[in-house]
Amino acid sequence: MDALAVDLDRSSGVPLGSQLSAHLRALVTGGRLPPGARLPSSRALALDLGVARSVTEHAYAQLVAEGWLEGRPGSGTYVAAVGPAAGPPRPHRPAVPAARPLVRLGTGTPWIDPRQRPAWRRAWREVGAATMPRGYDDPRGLPELRAALAARLGRLRGLDVDPDDVLVTAGTADGLRHLLAALPPGDVAVEDPGYRAAVATVRAAGRDVVDLPALAPVTDLSSVVAAYVTPAHQHPLGPPMSGRDRLTLLGAAWDAGAIVVEDDYDSEFRYDVAPIPALASLDRDRVAYLGTASKSVAPSLRLGWLVAPPALREQVERHRDLTHDAVSWPVQRAFLALLRDGYVDRVVRSARRTYAARAERVAAALAPYVEGSVAGMYATVVLPQDLAERAHAAARRAGFDVPLLSDYCRSASLHGLIVGFGGCTDAELDAALAVIAPLLSGSSTRVVGDG
Repeated sequence: MDALAVDLDRSSGVPLGSQLSAHLRALVTGGRLPPGARLPSSRALALDLGVARSVTEHAYAQLVAEGWLEGRPGSGTYVAAVGPAAGPPRPHRPAVPAARPLVRLGTGTPWIDPRQRPAWRRAWREVGAATMPRGYDDPRGLPELRAALAARLGRLRGLDVDPDDVLVTAGTADGLRHLLAALPPGDVAVEDPGYRAAVATVRAAGRDVVDLPALAPVTDLSSVVAAYVTPAHQHPLGPPMSGRDRLTLLGAAWDAGAIVVEDDYDSEFRYDVAPIPALASLDRDRVAYLGTASKSVAPSLRLGWLVAPPALREQVERHRDLTHDAVSWPVQRAFLALLRDGYVDRVVRSARRTYAARAERVAAALAPYVEGSVAGMYATVVLPQDLAERAHAAARRAGFDVPLLSDYCRSASLHGLIVGFGGCTDAELDAALAVIAPLLSGSSTRVVGDG
């Protein structure tokens, strides 16, 4: 078809992809692009408009999701059958723009290399061909999977464990739930700011939460039975726990007879140095270790693992057996295949490279406010409250949900933004940064890294 009459304003704060989708939507709803009309390819339209192909791909994908366009494999992109209905003329009414879904730049959604999809499909085909167990499986998890996880923990996290030490869980919160059931009555300390799901899990278990100031040395745990921490990459402030603070924490736990719960949620994603060894590698008797596949494979897989201290292992397993709260057998079989075939290692290596590049983009866009290196899949910017809320609102208007740091705080008085860069495209990240960065110019801000 002929070139589309589209005028993009590069001086506007609205991302080009959002402008393009709005123009195309208006052409469809106004009848200038009738149902069945074939649109130029994303490449051809990008050349016509003088923009990156990612801009046109973003606009097409948005309108396909809204139902205005439809992709036909091997044929192209067409206007869906949603144009003005035939019949007598009707009074003109201004088109009401369709609600646009927000792109969330949060802390927990990983980037998965699409080149690895064939291996993902192979794993599930293998599950489909496998013979299902006759009854309830081992509540601790598949023996073969526990063996693979034990070997992986020894290789990557410095944990010397046997397969019998590993319990397969339905994610971090599930592992924490089973661990809490094995502990004596008492309160649980959780980092503040910290992981909100951990706080909710502790409270759902009928225990009170004691706020543990994040990044401060823990010298006294006498009022709690356990302390939940994220030592490899504090969630959500970012820095790792220093060696000195790790020893201080373990000493406080021994003095109080408390358990330290280590959530090792994204330790694979370091760019400057090798991953920091697990806290549990220093003390298996006092530390319960929680791992997850959410950041390396997919949150929706709902799979993790717990290595409980030896003194609690039997109680945890007994509770698991009584509740029949075992992880789905097909999910375990699929993850075992992904581990065995090297899929998990490949997606981690690929994501590490992607996150490293995106971390540099964030640092460049937010300079000079970056302190230290950024790890994982997000950067946390500490800001005055009014500036944080203005930047958050501006990002939402542009189609991006950038979480507020205050949402992760309980008694801590911290404000800022958490800029996630895992669950988005490069173009989406750049568009969000283009909205946020100008608002920070001239303000006294900092990005929390590992420095």
